Amino acid sequence: MKKIVLILAMFIAFGSAGVVKAQNVMDGIYPKEHVPNRKPIPFAYIREADVMWAKKIWRIIDLREKMNLPLYYPVTPMDDRYSLIDLLLYGIQYEGLTAYSNKDDEFKIPITWEQVKQEMGAVNDTNMVKNPDTGQWEQKVIGGTIRSDEVKQILLKEIWFFDRNYSRMDVRIVGLCPIREFERSDSNGEGQIVKKQVFWIYYPEARDLFASHEVFNPKNDAQRLTFDDVFLKRYFGSYIIKESNVYSNRRIEDYTAGMDAMMESEKIKNSIFNMEQDMWQF
Repeated sequence: MKKIVLILAMFIAFGSAGVVKAQNVMDGIYPKEHVPNRKPIPFAYIREADVMWAKKIWRIIDLREKMNLPLYYPVTPMDDRYSLIDLLLYGIQYEGLTAYSNKDDEFKIPITWEQVKQEMGAVNDTNMVKNPDTGQWEQKVIGGTIRSDEVKQILLKEIWFFDRNYSRMDVRIVGLCPIREFERSDSNGEGQIVKKQVFWIYYPEARDLFASHEVFNPKNDAQRLTFDDVFLKRYFGSYIIKESNVYSNRRIEDYTAGMDAMMESEKIKNSIFNMEQDMWQF
C-alpha cells in the first residue's frame, strides 16, 4: 500500500513539474512588456488664435506598396502581431473602439459590430443541405466570414496647419477608413472589381490601441515601432486624392484623370510646402 501511494505521489510530482515547465515556455528570450504597456504621447494643445492657416487633406495609403506591407501583413493574426485592419476589427469587437458609418467622413453615425461585419462582406447565406438521417434536402444558414485581406487601401483624413506659437507646419490625422477591394459578378455573370469604403475610425480615439501594438520591423525584431509611431512619424507611402474646396470637396478624379491627376496631387502637396516657406520672415 505504501509503495502504491509513493508511486502516485511521484506521478503527481512529475505531472505538476511538467505543467510548470509548460507554463514557463516563451517564444523568445524575454517577456515583451514595453510595447503592450505603452501609452500615446498627448498632442500639444492648440489655440484657435494660433492657427494662421489650415487645410483638410484626404490621402490614400495603398497597402500593396512595399513601404506599407507591415500594415497589411499578417493577413491572419499571429503571435503578438496584427495587420492594421485586424487590429481595428479587434478594437471594435473587444476594446470598445467606435466605428462610424461610411455615409460621410464626419463621424456622426456610430455603427454596431454586426453592421461592421456586414460592411466587410460577412453576410449569412442559405444553402440546401441533405440531411443524412432523413435523406431530405433542408435549408441551412451558413454564417459569413470576414476576409480582412480584401482591405487593400486606407483612406486618411488629416488637417495640415501652421501654428504661429511653435512657428511650424504640423499635421493631425482626424480619421481613417479601410477600403475593400473585391470581385463581384455583374448582370452578365462577369467578374468586376469593386472598391468600397467600409467604416470610419476617429483616430484620436484609436491611439491607445495603436500605441500598445507593434508593427513588424524587417531589420530588427528587438526595435519595433507601434502603429501610433507609424502614423505620427509618417512611416508610410501615400498620395493625395482630395483637398477641401468650394466644389463640395470634390475629388481629383472628378475633374481630371491619368497623368494629370498625378500632377494635381503633387501640386497640392507642393502648395502645402510652399505655404510653410511663405510663413517665414527673414
